[in-house]
Amino acid sequence: MQTRGTLGIIVNPHSGRDARRLFARAGTSTIEDKRNQVTRIVVGAAAAGVAKILLSGDAFRIASSATDALALPVECELLDLETTGRGVDSQNAAHAMREAGCGAIVALGGDGTSRAITQAWRDVSLLPLSTGTNNVFPFDVEATIAGAAAGLVASGRLALEDAARRAKLLEVTCRDGRESIALIDAALLIDDHPGSLLQADPEKLAGILLTRAEPASVGLSPVGGLLMPCDADDDFAVEVKTRPGHHLAETGKTLRAPLSPGLYETVGIDTVERIELGTEVHWSGPGLLAFDGDREIVLTSDESATLSIHRSGPWVIDPKRAMRAAALQGLFLDLGQWQDARGRPGGSCC
Repeated sequence: MQTRGTLGIIVNPHSGRDARRLFARAGTSTIEDKRNQVTRIVVGAAAAGVAKILLSGDAFRIASSATDALALPVECELLDLETTGRGVDSQNAAHAMREAGCGAIVALGGDGTSRAITQAWRDVSLLPLSTGTNNVFPFDVEATIAGAAAGLVASGRLALEDAARRAKLLEVTCRDGRESIALIDAALLIDDHPGSLLQADPEKLAGILLTRAEPASVGLSPVGGLLMPCDADDDFAVEVKTRPGHHLAETGKTLRAPLSPGLYETVGIDTVERIELGTEVHWSGPGLLAFDGDREIVLTSDESATLSIHRSGPWVIDPKRAMRAAALQGLFLDLGQWQDARGRPGGSCC
């Protein structure tokens, strides 16, 4: 099998272990779970033809211990980067993998992990695997298959266009020049504070802009999804204007939505609107802007922000699409063994 190309693996050791799980009924993604997933990703990538794998380091030695006992025809290298236990670790790893020429990255984490990687590498070829709490962006798929799918792209054996589509990206610019991005949602929160790790309180929620409004998800996405569904392939977005605080009980719509695993809350709804890609949405303070769950930008009463959504995010590798394309192209056939009398692939593989 031809081998060329480098795959990156970024692990967020803290995903699936945050404070939101204390106030809901979510399971926990353990260090051992992540270690086993990394091992399976490497196995799948090696089978797909990757020559080298770069892995992010962490205080729990997830990546290094996952590859210690593997005997595979692939070179594994641990990045020598300082770790802080914060999102900047994923950003630094993505920077290093871009400089090293990685053809694709597999990320273990939630929406926030993928967002951090995108902040460092806007057009990265990314296969996100779900290990977070309120996940919409990552896939819930067997890690072995994820490794194979991303490995096919990283090795150059499968064209990116056959395996991936560019994601929608929410871009935010404040009047004073502050900027940020989101992959799934931006929220305007009232009387909240930066640094909180809890899920959004519906009594503090004034508005949501969603690149994906998924009714079969948890978090803020289903608030829009249960009103106006919008998935990754839809070329529009959804804005929901909500009623915070004492306005929640006023006349109007209310919606029961799963804001976290095992936790339904009542959200007051004023309006829901389809937003075309490229259309500007304007939000005014006072309030706090949160992006994919991360509370970041404080707006005072005289400050405002402009939000818009474009299909300019990362190339997201869909494992089902990639593996179907690989099957149709015969990429896992050993053509030296499986040839019919006319020199074409054939016979039985059993």
